[in-house]
Order: sequence, then structure tokens, then C-alpha cells
Amino acid sequence: MHWLFLILAGIFETGWALGLKYSQGFTAIIPSVITIVGMIASFYFLSLALKNLPLGTSYAIWTGIGTVGTVILGIVFFKEPLDISRLICIGLIVAGIIGLNIASPH
Repeated sequence: MHWLFLILAGIFETGWALGLKYSQGFTAIIPSVITIVGMIASFYFLSLALKNLPLGTSYAIWTGIGTVGTVILGIVFFKEPLDISRLICIGLIVAGIIGLNIASPH
């Protein structure tokens, strides 16, 4: 269950990062509220995951999920460039997340 909490925390991190772009520096009210709710949810699920998972592993996986998700959403919603170097870097992040998950004591 704690791994599910960690995955949810990463998904909410991706969501609030996307919302942050739409909030226009917290000047657009609805996107700003959605962003803040996403931040709270992300930290809440991370805190639940940290009850039983190692801090370093959890934090790295949380930020990794958020990073990969944000890059993908940036490509989809904001037409950010998609080139081989970015794909390789995303692959390295995913490999690191998998490696930490395997190496983490359960």
C-alpha cells in the first residue's frame, strides 16, 4: 500500500507542476487553487508512504515520477521539444527509479 501512496504522490506532483504553469504565477485563481490542492495531496501521500519506506528512496522516486510526468506533459500540452537526448534522459530517470525500487529494502 505504501508504494501505491508513493506513486499517487508522484502523480499529484506531476499534476501540480502542470497546474503551476497554468496558474500564471498564481494570478489565475482556479488553476492556482488546483495547484495548491495538488501540492497538498502530493505531500500528504508522500508522508503516508514515508511511514514504511526509506526516505532517500521515496524522495528520489517521488521526484523521478514528477520529473518524467512533467516532461511528458510539457511535450503533450506545451509542444516542448521531443528529441533523442530528452528521451535518453527520461529513460535514465526511469532506470534509476526502477533500480531504487529493486535495491530498496521492503
